[in-house]
Amino acid sequence: MNMRKGSKVWVEDRNLAWVAADVIESTSKQVQLLTATGKKVVALPEKLFPRDADEDELGGVDDMTKLAYLNEPGVLYNLQRRYALNDIYTYTGSILIAVNPFTKLPHLYNIHMMEQYKGAPFGELSPHVFAVADASYRAMMNEGRSQSILVSGESGAGKTETTKLIMQYLTYVGGRAAGDDRTVEQQVLESNPLLEAFGNAKTLRNDNSSRFGKFVEIQFDSNGRISGAAIRTYLLERSRVVQITDPERNYHCFYQLCASEKDAETYKLDHPSHFHYLSQSKTYELDGVSNAEEYMKTRRAMDIVGISHEDQEAIFRTLASILHLGNIEFSPGKEHDSSVIRDQKSSFHVQMAANLFMCDASLLISTLCTRLIQTREGSIIKALDCNAAVASRDALAKTVYARLFDWLVDKINRSVGQDLNSQMQIGVLDIYGFECFKDNSFEQFCINFANEKLQQHFNEHVFKMEQEEYSKEEINWSYIEFIDNQDVLDLIEKKPIGIIALLDEACMFPKSTHETFSTKLFQHFRAHPRLEKEKFSETDFTISHYAGKVTYHTDSFLDKNRDYVVLEHCNLLSSSKCPFISGLFPSQREESSRSSYKFSSVAARFKQQLQALMETLNSTEPHYVRCVKPNSLNRPQKFENLSVIHQLRCGGVLEAVRISLAGYPTRKTYSEFVDRFGLIAPEFMDGSYDEKTATQKILLKLKLENFQLGRTKVFLRAGQIGILDSRRAEVLDNAAKQIQRRLRTFIAHRDFISIQAAAFTLQAFCRGCVARKAYAAKQKTAAAITIQNYIRMHISRDAYLKLHSSAIIIQSNIRGFTTRKIFMHGKKHKAATLIQARWRMCKVRSSFRHHQASIEANEAGALRLAKNKLEKQLEDLTWRLHLEKRLRVSNEEAKSVEISKLQKMMESLNLELEAAKLETINECNKNAMLQNQLEWSVKEKSALERDLVAMAELRKENALLKSSLEAFEKKHSTLEFEFTKAQKDNSETIEKLREIEQKCSQLQQNVKSLQEKLSVLEDENHVLRQKTLSVSPKSNHPGFAKALSEKYSGALVPHTERKSYETPTPTKLMTPFSHGLSESRRSKLTVERHQDNYDFLTRCIKEDLGFKDGKPLAACIIYKCLLHWHAFESERTAIFDYIIEGINDVLKVGDESNILPYWLSNASALLCLLQRNLRSNGFLTAVAQRSTGSTGLASRIGHGLKSPFKLIGYEDGTSHVEARYPAILFKQQLTACVEKIFGLIRDNLKKELSPLLGLCIQAPKTARVHAGKSSRSPGGVSQQSPGGQWDNIIKFLDSLMSRLRGNHVPSFFIRKLITQVFSFINITLFNSLLLRRECCTFSNGEYVKSGIAELEKWIAGAKEEYAGTSWHELNYIRQAVGFLVIHQKRKKSLEEIRQDLCPALTVRQIYRISTMYWDDKYGTQSVSNQVVAEMREILNKDSQNLTSNSFLLDDDLSIPFSTEDIDMAIPAIDPSDIELPTFLSEYPCAQFLDPQQK
Repeated sequence: MNMRKGSKVWVEDRNLAWVAADVIESTSKQVQLLTATGKKVVALPEKLFPRDADEDELGGVDDMTKLAYLNEPGVLYNLQRRYALNDIYTYTGSILIAVNPFTKLPHLYNIHMMEQYKGAPFGELSPHVFAVADASYRAMMNEGRSQSILVSGESGAGKTETTKLIMQYLTYVGGRAAGDDRTVEQQVLESNPLLEAFGNAKTLRNDNSSRFGKFVEIQFDSNGRISGAAIRTYLLERSRVVQITDPERNYHCFYQLCASEKDAETYKLDHPSHFHYLSQSKTYELDGVSNAEEYMKTRRAMDIVGISHEDQEAIFRTLASILHLGNIEFSPGKEHDSSVIRDQKSSFHVQMAANLFMCDASLLISTLCTRLIQTREGSIIKALDCNAAVASRDALAKTVYARLFDWLVDKINRSVGQDLNSQMQIGVLDIYGFECFKDNSFEQFCINFANEKLQQHFNEHVFKMEQEEYSKEEINWSYIEFIDNQDVLDLIEKKPIGIIALLDEACMFPKSTHETFSTKLFQHFRAHPRLEKEKFSETDFTISHYAGKVTYHTDSFLDKNRDYVVLEHCNLLSSSKCPFISGLFPSQREESSRSSYKFSSVAARFKQQLQALMETLNSTEPHYVRCVKPNSLNRPQKFENLSVIHQLRCGGVLEAVRISLAGYPTRKTYSEFVDRFGLIAPEFMDGSYDEKTATQKILLKLKLENFQLGRTKVFLRAGQIGILDSRRAEVLDNAAKQIQRRLRTFIAHRDFISIQAAAFTLQAFCRGCVARKAYAAKQKTAAAITIQNYIRMHISRDAYLKLHSSAIIIQSNIRGFTTRKIFMHGKKHKAATLIQARWRMCKVRSSFRHHQASIEANEAGALRLAKNKLEKQLEDLTWRLHLEKRLRVSNEEAKSVEISKLQKMMESLNLELEAAKLETINECNKNAMLQNQLEWSVKEKSALERDLVAMAELRKENALLKSSLEAFEKKHSTLEFEFTKAQKDNSETIEKLREIEQKCSQLQQNVKSLQEKLSVLEDENHVLRQKTLSVSPKSNHPGFAKALSEKYSGALVPHTERKSYETPTPTKLMTPFSHGLSESRRSKLTVERHQDNYDFLTRCIKEDLGFKDGKPLAACIIYKCLLHWHAFESERTAIFDYIIEGINDVLKVGDESNILPYWLSNASALLCLLQRNLRSNGFLTAVAQRSTGSTGLASRIGHGLKSPFKLIGYEDGTSHVEARYPAILFKQQLTACVEKIFGLIRDNLKKELSPLLGLCIQAPKTARVHAGKSSRSPGGVSQQSPGGQWDNIIKFLDSLMSRLRGNHVPSFFIRKLITQVFSFINITLFNSLLLRRECCTFSNGEYVKSGIAELEKWIAGAKEEYAGTSWHELNYIRQAVGFLVIHQKRKKSLEEIRQDLCPALTVRQIYRISTMYWDDKYGTQSVSNQVVAEMREILNKDSQNLTSNSFLLDDDLSIPFSTEDIDMAIPAIDPSDIELPTFLSEYPCAQFLDPQQK
């Protein structure tokens, strides 16, 4: 094997047996691997096996021979993958491997599944035990040779259940011979509880292990019907009766008997722990099993088998005596080597055993403690020591139980019944598998010997199958070596020195021990390659079996092989007063012997039985079923690799693989080979070579040798497929590298372009962002400047206005002050001047007076002096005035200077004042703000203090609220879950209620129609009762006597003998002529007239009269004749019976394709004419008289009678024919005839359509050539186009439509037929899709979808009048195919699949399609593992609901219409306007039909 980096291989693993791995690094001596579990390991190249990675994606193959690498790990993991998908069956060639699912899968075993596998070629459908059973049955019937089915496996692998299924299928397909009340399968299965109770026990691996081999022979008669059966048993494990190991149990029947209440008390039984044979193990109960209930089942099984109550009591008495016998203990006697009963307890058990055996207790003790030896001188009684007495006791218990078991098997065989004349049988062998335990004893040696024998037979069969395959493919196989195990069989059974012969020889010598036996064994077989001596034991030996080495402990070999029949025991029990026990031990003739022991070898007897079994198997054609137990815990969906690989070795499956490896293990069809390896040599795939030649060219190009080219397949030697895959991997690697190179270039270029575009975009964005930011900054600066200008202008203007107003105020104040000052100064000056003037005036006056007086004294001088003084004063005043003026000017100048200074000071002070005011205002504002902040802070502080207190409380409350919130959240989540669940339940309930409402409305309609039918039936039944009461015992014409009630009316009216016949002509019309004719003459004329009528009707029925304006002439003529002859009003007539028989005869002999549609049209037209024109006589009056109180019922009945005529447009006044009993019966017979014709047409259509559909379910295999354009077969003949098969379906439908319309079948019937045809197409295609894995592919889905599109076109062309709801009938296959062809299945959730893609399909059907799907076109995968797990969980919950377990669709065989439906759907027919055919006008009785004669 070429190991390269990345190669897929299998490597051994201690825990998983084998594990998938990838090669990391490879050298010539060792390979470094990375396992699927993530470990790195190093292994030798020769220890590795190649692995096909494609098989992991496909979910396994259904036949191991399809594996690319047929090796041990490939077989193991293929089973594991299929088991995970609940595909428990897998083929290995013709061998079926069945893995126990440990869960119920009833959908795999119902009637629908049996119907699918019935007659199907082996391997065409999915692997199934029914396929093996069907193959054996078909081979038996075709070749006339008996068959055998060998079911093997270890305990708990499902052998018994598989055997039941095989018998169930054989009963279904073979039926049973007449006279059997119960099927053989039922009888054999009903005996199973009995055999399981007495032959099954708990072992280490199985709670219900069969400790005997069973061969059920089902016998068939020459017609293939089951005629009898027989059961043979092999090697019951007798030693288990007296010796068991913990935690195993003895046979179930002992524990069942101890659990029975009354019987246990009767037989003085107690808990199993009180009995030696049961208490050696501490396991007394089984999980989930009630011993008391099992006891009742065993009792019922005995009743079913036919065991009488007395025999049942004797059987359980015998079992109780064995238990009491085991409790007898011995102690040394007074004499040497003698023994006696130990104590009172043992004496009690001896007495109980003797009572139950119905024999003498002292005689029982004597047979256990002594032995009688015959000599020439006479009889000698030899005492037995304690060990010998115990051995004698155990030998008696084993002998009694073995005889009892043989009696039960014989009784079951007599109950089932054997067919001694049967020449064909199918035998089902349910036998123990290969066993290898820690301690292996004599039982394992015998079991493994039997399996070696069966393995040799198996190897021969497998080699024969290989030869047949090679011969079929016409290849050379003469040099292939046959793998045989004859050397092991010679080692065991060859005389005179085989192991069995040496063991028997050792058993014959009393002093022989297992040491002497082992020594002799090693002396004879020292150099034998299959036998080894155990290193740490002197007596143990190891045999190399086909399944591996097994070490046997010889300690108990001799004891278990000795099967002494003690004559004293037989004589004692044959003399029992119980007939049953004495019957188990018939008296034997006296034999002169020196010992009462009669030696019998268990191994020799088993060898003889096995030889007889092999002779039986060699005379039959074998079929193999290998049962596998997936885990030791008996749990579903658990797969233990080590256990399974061991079972595969033990079951010979890997031996079959080795046989295949010796020849050509890899076989592929040319199309598969070219499809897989054509890419290695594309130069041969241009279409110039066929597939076979291309295959040869590819193999020669790689210089491969020893391959073989068969007719349809190429056969490769072991290892060659690895070379091909290695070369293919190299080609794919190179292609992958080239693709990667181109892809990386494309990705790099694409990334560069995208990065460049992104850089340009980013740069433009960044530049734009920077420009926008700069513009925004400038915009903000300009705005700030503008704002500053306006603010400054506003501030300056406010300052100016404030300064201007202040200056004006100051100026006005100063001016007012100055004015007031000047005014006050002027006022004061004026006052001073006035005061001065007054003072001066007063002084002048006084002076004047004084002067006047002095004048008088001194007028002149005085006047002069006065004048001088006045002048001086005037000058003084003038000077003063000038001075004051100068002072005033200087004062004003000083004032102006001071005023300017004061103004400047005032301005500065005003500015300071304004600034101070602003500062004061600001300070006030600040103080106010601080005051407010202080107050707010104080308030906030007090609020914070309150908040802190509240916060502490809130924290406490918050903790409480959190805890309550968590509780509420939990409650909320639970309530939400319950709410969603309740919503789902509510929606489901609403849907169910809607369905129930629809059903109720439908039922109401059905009730109405049934009420109408009831009214009609009441009417007819009343007429029939009147007819029954009024029938006379007279008979007129015995020549035509055939009572109608004997043939047709058994289910309608009470059976009454009628042998009279009355002419179709009414009696009323015959009375005027009766006086002129004699009785004989009148009878003769009547008979002749009747004969003419019958001949005419016969001609009408047998001839194809055709149609006129769409009206069937035959129906119209028959109706008019019956109406004209007054047949409907006759009390007694056989003419209706004659018509029905004539129609039935025509249907049998005519061409069904034309005659059935013709008579469907005529019979339905005649039925409509009867339905619309007949009326029962006098019914309403009778009802009114009979039940005056029930007016409501009478009104409903009256309405029911009138409604049909109202529907077709007849007026109430129209006169209808009064129908009598024969006419009513004729209408019912005609209804049955219409239904029969419809059913025949439908069944014939299905028979014609089935082979066409078989070709349409799978796309034709075409050669895979370059570009997939050419399609040539290996022989060079071009195959039919894929659409050709569907064209045949379309042609079939066109032919059907033309036949139906050509015979003027009403559109109502055409619609029903077309609908049922499309329903059959839907069912057949859908069931085939679910049963054949090769159909669940992407390409096949496209193929079927294209065919369905053609059907849709045909339906659209046929129009709704004829097609009806045919398109809806294809819902299942349409949705299934639609699911196959969708991409991205792994992304779909289960809800999307169920709601959107496949609403009509059940979860089981979706699961089946999902697990079987594989994409052969694009390599895509099926749905995700999560969806598969969800579906599996749903299926496990729903597994007990048997109504929903089947994934197959059932074909509806009911008639989809009633008489009322026909009457309402078919338009009215006027029978008057018809033309009589020329050849019918010759009949005198039909002259009234000719309009010219009228």
